[in-house]
Amino acid sequence: MTLDPKTHGVFSWNELMTTDLDGAKEFYGGLFGWEFEEMVISDGPMAGTPYISGKINGEYVGGMMTKPPEPAHIPPHWGAYITVDNIENTLGKVKELGGNVIMPKTPIKDMGAFAVIQDPQGAVVSIFEFMEE
Repeated sequence: MTLDPKTHGVFSWNELMTTDLDGAKEFYGGLFGWEFEEMVISDGPMAGTPYISGKINGEYVGGMMTKPPEPAHIPPHWGAYITVDNIENTLGKVKELGGNVIMPKTPIKDMGAFAVIQDPQGAVVSIFEFMEE
């Protein structure tokens, strides 16, 4: 059974923050047969940054972008996004349940908004609210 990625609580996107986009494309393309589509982020704090989407048979499977230099101690890594119906309510619930908001609600043009949270044990994940259609 495949769940709709716009369903509350479903892991809906994976994203690589890397120091070598070309090397990542070569590695993941060779390993998984991904094809790539490139765009440039048009707004927000990452405006002008290249963004690469990986695809299998024309279907998106994840994205990758250059990791910002700061904080320097964070190595290249994959991050996951979990869909939520209402990001503001979810951020309130994170705090209520003893978690932390690492990055507040941040809009992504024509897509929705995301935030980064940390559970009480220290694990970090992103949450994403899709724009209403």
